[in-house]
Amino acid sequence: MSTYQCSPPVNSLVLYKVRPARVVSVGEKIEIELDGGHKRVRPKDVALLHPGPLHRLADLAPQEGELHAAWELLEGSETNLKDLAELAFDAFTPATAWAAWQLVSEGLTFSGTPEQIQARPREAVERDRAEREAKAAEERDWHAFLERMAAAAPVPEDRGRLGEIERLAHGQSEHSRILAALGHQQTPENAHRALVQVGHWHASHNPYPARCGVPTRDPDLPVPAPVEEDRLDLTHLAAYAIDDEGNQDPDDAISVDGDRLWVHVADVAALIDAESEIEREARARGANLYLPEGVVNMLPATVTDALGLGLQSISPALSFGMLCNAAGEIEDIQVHRTWVRVERLSYDRVEERLDEGPFAAIRCLVEPFRARRHADGATGLDLPEVSIRVEDGKVRIRPLLRLGSRAMVTDAMLMAGVAAGRFCLERGIPIPYATQALPEGLDTATDLASMYARRRRFKPTRLTGTPELHAGLGLPIYTRATSPLRRYSDLLVHQQIRAELTGRSGLSEEEVTARVAQAELAAASVRRGERLSNQHWKHVFLRENQEWRGDGVVVDSDERKVTVVIPDLALEARVRSRDAAGLNERLRLTVTEVDVPALTSGFRILG
Repeated sequence: MSTYQCSPPVNSLVLYKVRPARVVSVGEKIEIELDGGHKRVRPKDVALLHPGPLHRLADLAPQEGELHAAWELLEGSETNLKDLAELAFDAFTPATAWAAWQLVSEGLTFSGTPEQIQARPREAVERDRAEREAKAAEERDWHAFLERMAAAAPVPEDRGRLGEIERLAHGQSEHSRILAALGHQQTPENAHRALVQVGHWHASHNPYPARCGVPTRDPDLPVPAPVEEDRLDLTHLAAYAIDDEGNQDPDDAISVDGDRLWVHVADVAALIDAESEIEREARARGANLYLPEGVVNMLPATVTDALGLGLQSISPALSFGMLCNAAGEIEDIQVHRTWVRVERLSYDRVEERLDEGPFAAIRCLVEPFRARRHADGATGLDLPEVSIRVEDGKVRIRPLLRLGSRAMVTDAMLMAGVAAGRFCLERGIPIPYATQALPEGLDTATDLASMYARRRRFKPTRLTGTPELHAGLGLPIYTRATSPLRRYSDLLVHQQIRAELTGRSGLSEEEVTARVAQAELAAASVRRGERLSNQHWKHVFLRENQEWRGDGVVVDSDERKVTVVIPDLALEARVRSRDAAGLNERLRLTVTEVDVPALTSGFRILG
């Protein structure tokens, strides 16, 4: 550090790193006194500021002088520490030497070494001063912001900064300087908590669609007008679109014509060309996003308005007609572009009329098919399901009953999927087939615990270019073809069938495979967003209903805890149990704590 050839004298003022020091003794090493103790250092580690005598570091008191005037006189020239101290303070003492050096080390008006100090030019000084003042103001603003965050009292001007925490909460970044400064771990859950705590997010805010990277608004694209074309007129047949109460996208309906079952499906491919911008948008989304707070459509809302079955007096459809023999085999498959007249009904309403004419006839036509599926290994897992809706800010959870009407419609739609798959296979039309591998070691599942265990063994459904077994459905060939308003793969199947019916060239197998792969990636994000959103609102419900009491059915256990399924909420939970609980035993539970951002709720066994 020092440029002096000899050691500084005893009681001199020296600079050690950036601190003032008094020389106590001189030898092979120099003993110096620092604020806080003594230290032995090498001569080159110190720089002489004043020869002394300096008897106490406490004598280095602040000095008043003409600092600005000294800089103005010296601007653009060089000096040394002694001359600068004398010019600024009219004296060269240890105290004025230290005061002058502090001015130099500040680096604004002066810079350099004790022996060679430059008085910086005015332009550079003014530029640096402005930058320092701006930085100081920024630091003051930053610390004031952190104080407001700690007090949970942000102001409107903080909204831009809070966007940084939102990006972490939405999984769009991995870091937040704000959370780090507040001493929180930088996780999406902590970001969620922070935004709720300061009131930037409502306590019930659902972050999962954004966190899963799925669009949260309907596409805003122009929809072409329908094309005039010949269609088979089936308006003389009574057709029923049967769905949950409040459904807004009816895309399938059922008719009976003697022994023939017709499944009519909204003819979405009539409007959505395989090479259109709307098709590309639907492919990028993969499927509708169904949230308790509403639906985000993969297609513009005007498509549903125009093609949803029963939304207009007469609707265009792609209709699958079929017979089902006593062995449950599909025969005499017909596929037509049609006109249909559809009445919309809820499952509950149809349940009351299952023994009446048209519905009794539909049941008779689908029952052999259902029996055949179950004989071929279809899995009937009777696990709890619920409907979750957020209405007027309130979470409403309603168990879905195992209705005969729902099972009837499900089988009719599966029959249409078999018919569509067979139609395409026989004609060499490339489409995606839905398949599911048969898991090993499956036993008959008759109770909730065994059904829970069985479900965990099943592998997810895959879409492939060749028909293979769908083990869960008990079907050797099956494609999804009854939800083109809601699911891209169904729309693709319709486009390929329409190309065949109209004599046009459809997509190649390679093109179908590529499009399905893209859409399935998007659809996987949609399904994850739906699953996490449903969990989110279940925990919001429990937070808002701390007095909740209900039953949990034991489906698994270990030494310390049991896993229960709560039928009323279709929710799994781990519960501490002092006594051994058997599988399928019902335990009366109460909620103890809820952490919405972490998607966890604690329960305690009553009695």
